[in-house]
Parts: sequence; structure tokens; C-alpha cells
Amino acid sequence: MDSKITICVCGGGSLGTVIAGVAAAAGHRVNILTGRPSRWGRNLTVTDPDGRIFDGPLNKVSDKPSDVIPTADMVFICLPGYAIHEELTQIKPYLSEQAIVGSVFCSTGFFIMAMDVLGDRTGLFGFQRVPFISRVTEYGHSANLLGYKRSLNVAFWNIQDEEYYVDLLSELLLTPVSKFGHPLDVTMTNSNPILHPARLYSLFSNYDSSHPFLEPPLFYEDWTVESSEILIACDREFQEVVKAVGIKDGIIPTLLEYYESKDAESLAAKLRSITAFKGIYAPTVRQEDGTFAPNYDNRYFSEDIPYGLMLIRYMAQLMAIKTPAIDRIIHWYEGLSGKRLLDGDLIARNDDTASIRCLNRDIIQRLIDSHHG
Repeated sequence: MDSKITICVCGGGSLGTVIAGVAAAAGHRVNILTGRPSRWGRNLTVTDPDGRIFDGPLNKVSDKPSDVIPTADMVFICLPGYAIHEELTQIKPYLSEQAIVGSVFCSTGFFIMAMDVLGDRTGLFGFQRVPFISRVTEYGHSANLLGYKRSLNVAFWNIQDEEYYVDLLSELLLTPVSKFGHPLDVTMTNSNPILHPARLYSLFSNYDSSHPFLEPPLFYEDWTVESSEILIACDREFQEVVKAVGIKDGIIPTLLEYYESKDAESLAAKLRSITAFKGIYAPTVRQEDGTFAPNYDNRYFSEDIPYGLMLIRYMAQLMAIKTPAIDRIIHWYEGLSGKRLLDGDLIARNDDTASIRCLNRDIIQRLIDSHHG
């Protein structure tokens, strides 16, 4: 493999666009697998918070895996949790022997689904948190890289030369990358799967359609102490699961530690103050009269609860840990979605949970056993 590789980015959202644009600007050959290839230009332009511009040509853009996967040395999955299993199934026949497949974040069960679909024939990598805070400015043409992370944590599975890929990913993502020892270290995260549902519950659980929002609430800048209290309660339950699984202290800090806060009030103040979080609105939809109602089709609902929070809940069940705060959010979501996800203290066994492809007991147990081993 030469110093410049062929990367295929699966997904045309903000993260995929930024990663593709930065990689193309660095001279890598970049392919895009997207459902809307006709809307993509020949070049991508990405602008970062310091005004630095990354501009580079795209190699191929297609909606057919056979066009863009066979030549890829690295495949980046930049898709919501509910789309990953199907995408992996579609690209599997076209992966070369040397190609590795990874995800920009693993909290929706990437490793579980990839091990299920790809088996042990393909090397896997995945990040604990998304590499960038990003927004598309013109679909298929440009995006803003709104914020870098101080460092990134990655885990590998079935990859021999891990240090080579640590260096490559550090260069590719313009951020120092550290290697974690096991896929569960990045699968288990208290980022989006807890952060978003706790805030959604605080914002919308008492929503009354006769009193709609006059303006969409700001997701972070309007953060309340109540939102922090719910978040901290969920994080306490999450940390019990982390400990039971055997993840080492310090790998997944509490949210109070991560955000350098001491209580609900200081955490709320911290989240309201983060520059990269400014201007992000809660998921709402504009109604005919100009008011706003919750948008229950938004990814914060359709991904972070059934794929993020439910995966944590499933792990808790395997570890025999009670999760009343998390259950309260799931029960609320059941009422919104019409799905039955819990049956008493247990995950329901029905079509609703079977469709959540990361809730795979055999693969999860294999990961837990290998982590303990």
C-alpha cells in the first residue's frame, strides 16, 4: 500500500463530506457511495473554524457498491445506526482482501453488526466519538468543519498492523489518535446515546400540542439543570455497566468528568457555553400556523434511542444491572413510536427489537468474553 490510499466514504452527510474533503485535499483517492450521486460535484471544499480551506477532487461517486468498493483500501461508514447493517451487506461482495472497514462512531453497534455481516474476513476499526463537529453547506459540494477534537480514540478488530493505521488515521483526520484495546471500549459511550435522549426527554416529555413552541428551542444553549439531572442519572447507570463489562477506569470518564463539571448546575452551564454547540436547534418541525412541534422522525429519536440507548440497556440486562432512569426514557419513546421495546424488566422479544440489528446476543457475548479474556 502506498502512502496515498483509496478511501471510500459511505454516506453523504456532514461527517462523510468533511472526511472526504479533507482526505481528497491531502491527495488520497476518494470514492463516495451515496444514494444521490447526481448531486455531487467533482470537487469538495471544506472550511475549518480557523478559515483554513481544504479542497480536493473526488475519484468516483456512485450509488453502486461495485463502482467504488473494489478499489478501496479503507471504507469509512458515515451512516446512522439503522442504515449500517444493510450497507455492510451491500458492500460485502465487493470488498478486496486487504480492505479494512470502519465507522466514524461505534455507539450504535458498528462492531457488532460488522462482525455479524463480515465475519472474520475483514479488518475493522471504529471511533469512540465522531472525529469532527461538522455541517453541510451545499450537499455534495461543500461543508464546514466546525470543531476539532483534542484527540480521538480508535479500536481495531482483526487488524495486524494497528500502529500503521493509528498513524494513518491521525494524519487523515488532522487529530492525534490513540488506540484502545478492545471494540467494547469504543462501543460503550456516554456521548450521543445518553446525551441526546436525556435532553429530548427533558425538552419534550411534557409537550402539549395545544401549547406549541413559538421558536425552536436551542438544544445546547437552552440546556437546563433538569436536563443535566436526567443525564447524570443515566450516566450513573451507564457507568455501572462499563464497570461490569470490565472496561478499565479512565477509558470512559463520567460526563461530569468529561465536561469538567461538579454537579447538574455546572454541567448545564458548561454545555450552554461550548462554542461548537452554538446554533444547534432541537429537532422540531414547522407547522402550518408558523409554530413548532417536536420532530419525532429526527435521527436524535430514530437512532440515538433504539440503536444507542437500547444497546446500553441490552448490555445492562446481560450484566443484571437495573436502569430505572434509562427505562423511563425508553418507555416514553415507546409511547411516541408505537413500538414495544421493554417487557417488564427485560428487553422484549418481538419484531420491534429484532429489527434493531445491533441487539445481537451472540456477538455481544463474544465481545464481552474476549474482553474479559
